[in-house]
Amino acid sequence: MAQLERKLGLPAAISIVIGSVIGSSIFMKPATMAGQLGSPLMLLAVWVVAGVVSLFGSMINAEVGCAIPETGGQYTYFRYMYGNFFAYLFGWSSFVVIDTASISGIAFVFGEYSEYFFPNHRLPHFPAAIEHSISIVIPYIGRFYLLENIGVKVVAVSIIFIFSWINVRSVKAGGAVQVFFSILKVAALIFLVGVIFFSGQGHTINLTKASPTFDHAYWHQFTAFIAATTGALAAYDGWNNLGFIGGEIKEPQRNIPRGLIIGLLLCMLLYVLTNEAYLYMMPVDEMKNSTLVASDALYKIMGFGGAGLIAALVLLSTAGCTNSNILPCSRVIFAMSQEKNFFEFAGKVNPKYQTPSNALWFQAAWGTVLVLIGSFDMLMDMFVFITWIFYGFAAFGIFILRKKMPGANHGYRLKGYPILPIIFILFSTLYVVITLYNDINDYIAGRSHLIVSVFGLVLVAVGIPLFWYFRRKQLS
Repeated sequence: MAQLERKLGLPAAISIVIGSVIGSSIFMKPATMAGQLGSPLMLLAVWVVAGVVSLFGSMINAEVGCAIPETGGQYTYFRYMYGNFFAYLFGWSSFVVIDTASISGIAFVFGEYSEYFFPNHRLPHFPAAIEHSISIVIPYIGRFYLLENIGVKVVAVSIIFIFSWINVRSVKAGGAVQVFFSILKVAALIFLVGVIFFSGQGHTINLTKASPTFDHAYWHQFTAFIAATTGALAAYDGWNNLGFIGGEIKEPQRNIPRGLIIGLLLCMLLYVLTNEAYLYMMPVDEMKNSTLVASDALYKIMGFGGAGLIAALVLLSTAGCTNSNILPCSRVIFAMSQEKNFFEFAGKVNPKYQTPSNALWFQAAWGTVLVLIGSFDMLMDMFVFITWIFYGFAAFGIFILRKKMPGANHGYRLKGYPILPIIFILFSTLYVVITLYNDINDYIAGRSHLIVSVFGLVLVAVGIPLFWYFRRKQLS
């Protein structure tokens, strides 16, 4: 059977982590989070807590990745931990929700920010009456409008297919593109933070002063903290992508843990500094009403030129993040297909380019569907919710793996075992339960037209009969 070659070193590994993590959320979510919390100190705490918990997860993933340095990431890990059914369910979830929703959501933001450079800051679109003339309704879950914001959706689909094509032609080209975009994204955020702090036009009191309407009730603060955590977790997510291409990393026992930890620590530092820069320029009440928080912050210093600059930075960031997700995520479908747990054509290696081209195009096709039915917030919230269900199981799986594979060449052993995995499991369980509770309550109260978490669970459940279909095919 044809195998993928180990061509990616430590710089590519770090850049894949940084490129997968730093995307559009840091330019989109802080305003929403500020409105949910009403306190700059709580907002800072959310970024720190989400970063630390994500770091715990990456450390757990590093040990597992070193013990099982194979292409397929958590799909392969879950097969060793829980068996074929659970591994398949994760692989299916990655394809139908986690990875493709992430790719589509980020590409969607690329489309939205590209509007800045068009006349009237608007891509071609249908009148509202036509946009709402075609819809898909799922009872008790929500309604989807396919023609809504069609210009943005066309751009989003185009960027998905462009980067899929690049990765079809060469693993090295995809890795080189990722290194390039990751360096530029880090430089752009450093520039953004530097311009704001060195301008001297902000106020340090904004970093601690809460909104006059801040609710001091403990239960409200707790639920608001969990709700805001969704935005921060979305911003940090992507650290697990490196494991998907473990079979293509040189010296995986060294480069997988180093790539994960170094990459995520750099992302955490940049996020905290960027969030504090926003607050430095505007109090939390002003920040929560900002539709484009980074642009509004720079406008105070650079005027209209700042808005154009931040739009360009977001395009740069989302382009790189789209590529960084397309490169590793297709490997899940590839691994499943090679084991005959998915459609066989998706597991073939392109004879000319030695890449999983069919898996890449299959991923792009489903990503197109999600772009047509979704929006940035819906897609990102859905993938984060489903992702953290599996993250909890992955953390529990490290206990199983140490018993099943005591003689494995780990190369890296988790510090703080078993305390850190227990903390991670408790956090992920709490997050999933509270998010589901909040989503259902908002739908019942009429505050939302879609139960995002339930919709994600339904898509995951569709994979159950497919598992038995492929299993039956194997036995026939």
